[in-house]
Amino acid sequence: MMDMREVCRLMRIDCLKMAEAAGNFGMHFGGSLSLIEIVAALYLGYMKINRDYFLNETRNRVIISKGHGVPAVYAALHQAGIISDEELATFKADDTMLYGHPSLNKELGIEFSSGSLGQGLSLGVGVALALRHKNNTSSRVFVILGDGELDEGSVWEAAMSANKYNLSNLVAVVDYNRLQYDGDVAEIMPLEPISDKWKSFGWQTIDIDGHDVDKCLEVFKERYDQPTAIIAHTVKGKGISFVENNFIWHHKKMTRNQFDLAYEELRK
Repeated sequence: MMDMREVCRLMRIDCLKMAEAAGNFGMHFGGSLSLIEIVAALYLGYMKINRDYFLNETRNRVIISKGHGVPAVYAALHQAGIISDEELATFKADDTMLYGHPSLNKELGIEFSSGSLGQGLSLGVGVALALRHKNNTSSRVFVILGDGELDEGSVWEAAMSANKYNLSNLVAVVDYNRLQYDGDVAEIMPLEPISDKWKSFGWQTIDIDGHDVDKCLEVFKERYDQPTAIIAHTVKGKGISFVENNFIWHHKKMTRNQFDLAYEELRK
């Protein structure tokens, strides 16, 4: 049986390896590291991904609306044996499959290209409606959103649509790490009361510790009778002490000394 906490530690090391491979291009550290337990629980715990899974019409669809967090997904694919060590080392290189933002690739389970924030939930509504039209009652749609992304009005338009059509097959997962590109979410555009906002749009809401991988798995397995928003309370940069809760690591390159310090922390 997979030790999910150990897998999460290895996924964080994978993120460091990708950042090292990217070199001067840097990487979106903070928002990738805050997603690790969420992605591990969804891809490896709940969906139990493999290459055949991604080609099956009854698969669950995952939309990485928070596109800059895709290194966490690549790390999960690596831990599942879908991406090799050699492929992981091509992150952001020429002729790579592993771009800094998701690019449509059915073999890797990348359902949609994303990166322009605020679009993923609208896509999710469309896919959830299409699955219903096809009488596909087994597949579900998970949309991973950043908290800063909720500044976009299109998110709330999509939320209204999901309620109108009672899309019980749609789950929004908000990575609520409270920091965005240029500072504290509460100062830039306050979201609180975040759960009440989603409820006012007709969604069920569930607040969880986004670093409790067992709790993440529990809420992903549950079937709901209305559109559901999971508010995952996380720490930006989780796992590397000098990156945690520091918005300057939204996107940055590390020095050699910083890489060494980070590796040392994650090897413990």
